[in-house]
Amino acid sequence: MTIQVTSMSLDGVKLIEPKVFGDSRGFFFESFNAREFAQQVQDGVTFVQDNHSRSAKGVLRGLHYQIAHAQGKLVRVTEGEVFDVAVDLRRSSPTFGKWEGITLSAENHRQLWIPPGFAHGFVVLSESAQFLYKTTDYWYPEFERCLLWNDPSVGIEWPIGFEPILAAKDAAGRLLADADLFE
Repeated sequence: MTIQVTSMSLDGVKLIEPKVFGDSRGFFFESFNAREFAQQVQDGVTFVQDNHSRSAKGVLRGLHYQIAHAQGKLVRVTEGEVFDVAVDLRRSSPTFGKWEGITLSAENHRQLWIPPGFAHGFVVLSESAQFLYKTTDYWYPEFERCLLWNDPSVGIEWPIGFEPILAAKDAAGRLLADADLFE
């Protein structure tokens, strides 16, 4: 196997650490292998879209989700470093309303699997970061929702000592108590 998979504290969220082969020329690793993903992470997943963003230091994107056509996301960083966060929005889940955060970087090669039913976001810790992710469903703007990044009832401990740079839609995110949720 070329990946090590660790279950996180949120039900269904998994940390994926690929085996990296490196020498004086650089490195190589498989960033995705459908067979290993099905065997070790989650079977029956089909990815339909790849997304790529580049953001400056201090940019916080999220916490995004789609109320219909919910997306599972396999996320990673290819340049820089981010603090990546998932929030469980499934009312029937034992981890409903809880969050998990982890540092993803180009250096650590980590990936995070976030199944459908979660809000997702990240803040850039390095001078810039390139963030790539695969999704299990397409983007439907009419179903997109945003959970407020600093909702006190969720209590995310963002590792920043500054006000993040937000898009207007992220600044206007809803509190968990007022958000559209999953069953």
